[in-house]
Amino acid sequence: MTDASNGRRTDRAERLIKALPSAVYAALIDPAAVAVWLPPEGMKGQVLAFEPHVGGAFRMALIYDSPHDGTRGKTSQDADIVSGRFVALEPDLCVVQETEFQSDNPAFAETMRITWALEPMADGTRASVTCENVPEGISKEDHDAGLRSTLANLAGVTEQSS
Repeated sequence: MTDASNGRRTDRAERLIKALPSAVYAALIDPAAVAVWLPPEGMKGQVLAFEPHVGGAFRMALIYDSPHDGTRGKTSQDADIVSGRFVALEPDLCVVQETEFQSDNPAFAETMRITWALEPMADGTRASVTCENVPEGISKEDHDAGLRSTLANLAGVTEQSS
């Protein structure tokens, strides 16, 4: 989907997670949990800063497991560094962040807004992620796969603990 107001793409994904919204929300604002569930398949995470309050900053390194397999990171050969701030936090309902990749490549220079929305369901929580103003350097196919992988990781972390 493309946002008509600025011509930038918006990507979305969702998944039913068999955990309470409170457990999923807790994983969204816990830096140790974020380091585990946020990196998509083929990456690991390292949280460098994390202040989960409105206006609070975060910074994270997403490190490729096999950087020499033809994949190149946005920040370096083997890593993507992402930083941003928390725009909104509504316990058990949503987390909104603005993020930027550290990159010399202007194709990754945009500020992306990410909204994690949680909706209670009879058998768990519908977790949805909406990424607005996706930088043009991120392909739709790669981003969709990454979002699905991240949501699967989030389910793995929260379903074990609930």
